[in-house]
Order: sequence, then structure tokens, then C-alpha cells
Amino acid sequence: MKKTVKDIIALIKKNDIKMVDFKMVDINGQYRHVTIPAQSFSEDIMISGIGFDASNYGYAVVEKSDMVFIPDPDTAMIDPFCEIPTLSMSGNAMIIDAPNNRPLAQYPRNIVLAAEKYMRDTGVADTMLILPEFEFYIFDNVGWEVSSNSVAMSLDAEQSYWNSYNQGLGHIVPKQKAYHIAKPFDTSYECRSEMCMLIEEAGIPVKYHHPEVAASGQFEIEPMLGEMSKMADATMLIKYIIKNTAAKYGKSATLMPKPVYGEAGSGMHVHMMLLKDGESVFSEDGAYANLSKTAHYFMGGLLKHIASLCAITNPSTNSFKRLVPGFEAPVTVGYATSNRSAVIRIPAYAKLPNERRFELRNPDATCNPYFCYAAILMAGLDGIKNKIDPHENGWGPYDMNLYNLSDEEKSKLKGLPTSLEEALDALEADHDYLTEGGVFPEELLKNFIKTKRDEARQIAAVPHPAEFDKYYNL
Repeated sequence: MKKTVKDIIALIKKNDIKMVDFKMVDINGQYRHVTIPAQSFSEDIMISGIGFDASNYGYAVVEKSDMVFIPDPDTAMIDPFCEIPTLSMSGNAMIIDAPNNRPLAQYPRNIVLAAEKYMRDTGVADTMLILPEFEFYIFDNVGWEVSSNSVAMSLDAEQSYWNSYNQGLGHIVPKQKAYHIAKPFDTSYECRSEMCMLIEEAGIPVKYHHPEVAASGQFEIEPMLGEMSKMADATMLIKYIIKNTAAKYGKSATLMPKPVYGEAGSGMHVHMMLLKDGESVFSEDGAYANLSKTAHYFMGGLLKHIASLCAITNPSTNSFKRLVPGFEAPVTVGYATSNRSAVIRIPAYAKLPNERRFELRNPDATCNPYFCYAAILMAGLDGIKNKIDPHENGWGPYDMNLYNLSDEEKSKLKGLPTSLEEALDALEADHDYLTEGGVFPEELLKNFIKTKRDEARQIAAVPHPAEFDKYYNL
């Protein structure tokens, strides 16, 4: 049942709330917020909204940059990280336009809602369910410096193999051997359990949490399947909870794709399926992996547009340090069952008709989740619309370990982009599928590409310590 303004006011009184916090999302997918005293909260705020400058959030709007943020009462929750009792809400951005405000088309939450509407309008499905896997590192300390005379980074995790002499208790995890390792080696168990309890209290069901492969403090939390727009909101909340809970324990959490050289990177694999009238349109007994033609066409759309998708699903220079062979990260444009080297993996354990699905393995959590999930849906719908068959296009199925192929065999395969600049080039050339139905505004894509190019060029201009190691004495 949807919450009303009266429900919010009752919640404020019942819990003696002192502050009401409005969380907004910038172009990079990061929370910004504005807070008002609870006594100032009124029905008018839920209708008229809170004013903000969209240009400071990275949106290059054609209209005047003054916008209003309209809170969504269904997102109301008590913020567990505020000492002063605080009620938090997210919502949508609107353009001030008489007589009625209209949605800011560039705002991430509005884009994911527009993508869902476009899906329903096609008649293919009425619901997209997704399940993002959250891989992240927890460090005991971390620091960095980028200045004219010093470019440096250091980090530490007490259970890591590099502390075999210094740690003193012998509870050391060998390199790349941490997967599902138990106490006493699993030193952040209580921290992660509290993360999961808080995620559940926020209304997001959790499947499990566990240590991941990397010995230097890598872990995973996996929620249950959920509706795309709700899971986009949930993604923001889960990241918020992970980072703030770690801070509460005196640690630092990061969802950065490749923070540790020589260890596994952190992805945000996205499982997906489409429903119509409550039934999966991806399931078909007897077909390859028991997936329907519609599911195969959806995969075909993802694979056709994967290079341009990478600019949205992997929008950092660090993303491409993860997408390399040897660390269970995808490097090949293709699909297969139970194969982590292909960019699309069909889980063999999802056997029941209402479980059959596939996962896109390249995304990572540096993405704006609203842009990421909406772009994935739009690429898949383009595949269905144009009947893009992945097998006929030579994209698989690759039911073998693609890392172990000969160089000659590997040369026949198509790979993912190897840099952010390459992915941005692809997005510049291939984005018509995103603008279908007005879902992604052209001006947003142009601004996004420019912003990310500036980031990439800024980072490329910084001398790297490894360059000193290679070239200083030449």
C-alpha cells in the first residue's frame, strides 16, 4: 500500500523525528541531500517540493537550472546512521513550469521510470526483475595523494597475505584464496551481518553475504530479485548502508572495481528477467538453457550494444583495470551457461520456470544505477524489436573456458572495450537504442560523454608510479 502525507506525518510523530532528509542523485550516481527540521515538514512540501540547482548536480539542462525535488513517500525510512532522529526520503526532480511542474527528463530516477513505461508500451513485458550482486572491499585503513611531487596510494586489510609477518596471530588469508573463508580469517563478519540487517530493515530482502575471492578484504552481499525502478533506489541505499556501516566499525568500504593490484576486482553483475501478467517471458522448456526466443533476442541486443553499454555500466577508468583475463571478470562478447569468462552468463542452478534468467557480468558499482539498469533494458528491448539472435551473430554459446583458448582461437573472438575512452567512442557512435521513446535525452548523453572524457583525460595526464618503475632509468 502506498504511503500518504498523513502516513509520513504520523511516522514523524511516532518516532519523535527531529529532521527530514531529502536524498537526491547526481549525474555520477552519488547521493546529495538537503535537510529540513521536522516541524517544517508539510503537505505543501510533498506537492511543491524543495528547490535545487540542477547544474551543480552535473545536469546540463536547456531550461533554467532551478528545479524542484518532489519526495516520494514510499521511500521514507528512518536513517540508521544519524544520531539525531532523521527521516529520509528520495524522489524525483521536476522542472518548474506553470501551471504544472513536469519531470526533468535527465534526472536518473525519471529515466528509469521512462524506460519501464517504454517497455510496457512495446507490449513485450510489463515488469523487469533484476538482481545486482554487490562486491566490495573493506579496508582497515586507506589513503592516497595526487600532487605535483607525490603520486601515492596505500591500503591495508589485517587478514591479507601481506601481513603474514606483521599481523602476529597467524590468521592470514593467502592471495586469491578467500572465497567463503570462515572465522577467524573472516574478520568483518559482524560488520557485514549488520549491513544485511539494516538492508532488510530498509525493506530490501537479502539472499546472503559472504567473503569473495580476494584475500585483501573482498566481500559480497546479494539481495533478492526486485522490480527495476525499486532496485535502482535499493542500489543507492545498499551502497549507502555498506559504506556507513563500515565507517561505524572504524573501517572503510569501497565498491571501486579494482582497488588492489593482483587481486580480484569487484563487479556488480546484474541478473535479469522479464514478466508479463506475472509470468516469465524468458522461459521455454527444451530450448538452449531453457530460455525462450525472446530471452535470446534480449541477449542479442545486449551483445550488439555491449561496447556502448560499457560507457554507462563501467563509467570509470578503473573499471577497465578489472575487465582483464585471469580474475573471473568477463572479457569476451558472448553468452554461455555457467561460464564466467563470457559477458553474459546463464546460471545453471536457475532451473525452475520462474527462476530462469541470465546475468550481465561487466557492470560495476561506479555506474549510476538508474542509467545502468535503464540502458540494459533499452538494449535488450532493441534486441527483441529487431530479432537479434546471438547465435546467428556468432556470439556463442561459448560453453568452454575462454581464458584457456589458443591465441589463434582468441583472435576470432570479439572483446569488450579496453578503456573508458574506447567505450565512450562506442556510445557516441551507437546510442539510438537509448533515445527510443525519449527515454535517454540526447543532451544528457552528450553531457555524460563530455564529463567522462574530461575525467579520463585528467587521469591519463597524471604520471603513474608504475611508469617510474618502467621508464625512469631509460
